Amino acid sequence: MPKFFVNSNQILNNKIKIVGNDINHIQNVLRLKQNDEINISNIDTGKNYVAKIEKVDGEAIICDIIASSDTLAECNVKISVFQGLPKADKMEYIIQKSTELGAYNFIPVNMKRCIVKLDDKTANKKIERWNKIAESAAKQSGRDIIPKVEEVKSISDICSSINNYDILIVAFEGEESNTLKTELKKLTNKENLKIGIVIGPEGGIDIEEVNKLQNAGAKIVTLGKRILRTETAPIAMISNIVYELEM
Repeated sequence: MPKFFVNSNQILNNKIKIVGNDINHIQNVLRLKQNDEINISNIDTGKNYVAKIEKVDGEAIICDIIASSDTLAECNVKISVFQGLPKADKMEYIIQKSTELGAYNFIPVNMKRCIVKLDDKTANKKIERWNKIAESAAKQSGRDIIPKVEEVKSISDICSSINNYDILIVAFEGEESNTLKTELKKLTNKENLKIGIVIGPEGGIDIEEVNKLQNAGAKIVTLGKRILRTETAPIAMISNIVYELEM
């Protein structure tokens, strides 16, 4: 059964109030009714609940909490994906698959070699769409949170936020020796890490951008002998990070 998400304001006195589009899904798709049990997660805390449906109507579904537990499906590593804006619907694929693998959030990045250029109006529509993709993937994969797609940033924005991360790793096809595994093994503390990964668009990251990131403290790595597509690189990086660091 898919998981449903609520925020802390929807939980009160051992009851949970479900509103919005989930009502239709519960009533008309899953055809659940009074006394049926569902799985619910608090997106603010990651806490999980088993709840029994008490009341179903057109405006809300009220559930009684039967049991609760702490986060079950989240990594001990928070991975932020800084993704150079790709063409077509590749961003949707990246968000969907990276969410399934455990990415914590997504930051679209406008880079020199990005073919796609978004004005404010278009960007807002895209981000709204991308957040829906993340929510759907989070529900399908049983996540305890919904990864958020942030507003579009620049390389300079990444450099100014680098201190927010334990490590910021840039995948660059021009790097030949330093590997992702090497950088991960250097990490002494492996609990509650915040890791940022930077992936270029179809044309890759421009060398000036790489130098700027490196001068700010980012680690530049190779992902192997083969050049990966922009939509493959984040999946490969997240998979390897989770493998090396998840406890």
